[in-house]
Amino acid sequence: MVTRDFTIAMVFLSETIVGILGNVSLLYHHLFLHFTGYRVRFTDLIVEHLLVANTLVLLSSGIPITVVAFGWKHFLNNIGCQLVYYTHRVARGVSIGNTCLLSVFQAITISPRNSRWADLKVKAPKYIGSSIFLCWILQLLTNILFTFYVTGNWSNIKITKKKDLGLCSIVIYDRITALLNAGLLLLPDVACLGLMVWTSGFMLLLLHRHKHQIQHIHRTNISPRSSAESRATQSILVLVSTFVSLCTLSSIFNIYLALSSHPSRWLVIFIGPITLCFPTVSPYILMSHDRRVSKFFLSWIRIR
Repeated sequence: MVTRDFTIAMVFLSETIVGILGNVSLLYHHLFLHFTGYRVRFTDLIVEHLLVANTLVLLSSGIPITVVAFGWKHFLNNIGCQLVYYTHRVARGVSIGNTCLLSVFQAITISPRNSRWADLKVKAPKYIGSSIFLCWILQLLTNILFTFYVTGNWSNIKITKKKDLGLCSIVIYDRITALLNAGLLLLPDVACLGLMVWTSGFMLLLLHRHKHQIQHIHRTNISPRSSAESRATQSILVLVSTFVSLCTLSSIFNIYLALSSHPSRWLVIFIGPITLCFPTVSPYILMSHDRRVSKFFLSWIRIR
């Protein structure tokens, strides 16, 4: 294996390992707080499902891409490719959906009591579970259709036209079908991106107003609840802005990949780190703005 391929493989492997460790560690922290009776935020359930989805993305995409980068390209048959692709698509969709839900519910949480969202502030926690369940169901159902277009690279089935994606291939029947599939795959992403941009702008406006309101108040007079809400909002804003940036970049390359009949090997390789970037960095963004995490790990170290 040449040095260049080995370097690419190590990048994929490092990104996958760091991402899985971050998501599993933060998920363990949330589950520990939940089962030991600590007071949790109502958005913690969304974060937990986001962490599960991120872990599935890394397992279904990061590990196979790493194996391919190390030079073992034909180890999955048709069923294996379809299962890996389906798991990745569902997990990625749930990750996008839960990031969107997190942004929407946090915007509702910090909205003024005299705003049009006042009634939603009380009702919102009741709909979190059903919203997450609906997100999973929609992704499980809508992605079944696209698995039939996935096949293994070493399959003996005679297909007139296939697009090699490294690990597996996508069957191309005609250009119109390819465009329709690409549009159907991108439509939920675009809808979630638009909603996240709108709620992020709303939260930024509220934080700006809040900052001006407390400028004449001494820092010690700011309530802990207000400070905690501000930190949570800042965390979600950083998370959403990171996601929007990476998802936009990934969507541009995926559109080009969908329209290209013979995509270059380097394009397929370059999309991999971008796809894995958000599931890798998101748990660390959430950790950096959550004081409960630092207190938890400090107490755990002292016990050890």
